[in-house]
Amino acid sequence: MPRKRATIREVARATGLSPAAVSYALRGLQVSEETMERVRAAAAELGYEADPIARALASGRTGMIGLLCGSLEDLWQQSLAVGISRGLRKKDRYALILDAVGDPARERVLAQQLRDQRVDGMIVQPIDPAAAFWPELCESVPVVAIGDSITGTAGEVVFDNRSGVTLALEHLHELGHRRIAVLTPTRPSTPDRPADVHVTAEAERLRLDIELTTAPHDLAGATRVALRVLSGEQPSAVFCFSDSIAYGVYAAAAELGLSIPGDVSVMGYDDHPMSGLLSPGLTTVDWDIDGIVRAAVRLVTAAADGGARRRRVVQKPTLRERGSVARRSGA
Repeated sequence: MPRKRATIREVARATGLSPAAVSYALRGLQVSEETMERVRAAAAELGYEADPIARALASGRTGMIGLLCGSLEDLWQQSLAVGISRGLRKKDRYALILDAVGDPARERVLAQQLRDQRVDGMIVQPIDPAAAFWPELCESVPVVAIGDSITGTAGEVVFDNRSGVTLALEHLHELGHRRIAVLTPTRPSTPDRPADVHVTAEAERLRLDIELTTAPHDLAGATRVALRVLSGEQPSAVFCFSDSIAYGVYAAAAELGLSIPGDVSVMGYDDHPMSGLLSPGLTTVDWDIDGIVRAAVRLVTAAADGGARRRRVVQKPTLRERGSVARRSGA
């Protein structure tokens, strides 16, 4: 016969606290760290589990936060999803993770599905931040955007892409690179992403010959695109708007017998942990993923709890130099 679910009153009797105090402790609210540990230990011993249906009916909340990723083929976004999921769990919330696979139309459908499932809030890294559906959706559920700004959000952790692009292109420019291939996950249907716009503007300012090419995040797809780029009129450097895409450039260079950075320099844009393990290590732009996770979790939980004030966190980049970029021969 299955064991009967332990109740919050049984946990209260075991700890000598009131049911209300136990409830606060289990949610990490208004009690000391010592009390939280004591209550959680008693709950674990008794086999207590919060009834999600009862909690939702009582509070009008599900305890679920939707996390809509642009593409989980991007290893950096995978790390982001893991960090946010763990951060939410510490706040007694759970992440419902969905993958838009780089498709703006799928992004719209999934965002609406999350809203219809009555998540308490939503974190998105938008593929198409200018899409017309966002303002209406943001009126019905608190949304926190990561990366690019969206109209109507409860909060946002935006990347200072102007500074990030400038850091990358000025670094390449200073080392004598003038013909640069830029690989971006942005599709032709969403051409106004801020990072891509800044590349065009900075290329004009620095008098660089830029070729902007769409590339997917997955290794096989990025490698195919990089093979085409490196087999034509070869650039002296390739700047990728994702370290995952840069890994495809490494694979293509190896297939073509090109050395990095001897024959072609390669640069990334998010400093995934794997980038330091490559040979040579990937020079990239670091956005401090831990800081992004903390900010996004803080903003979405505050919004889900009824915080009315909209907050904006601007994430500043730093240049992480390794060995994949060298001075161009003759420069």
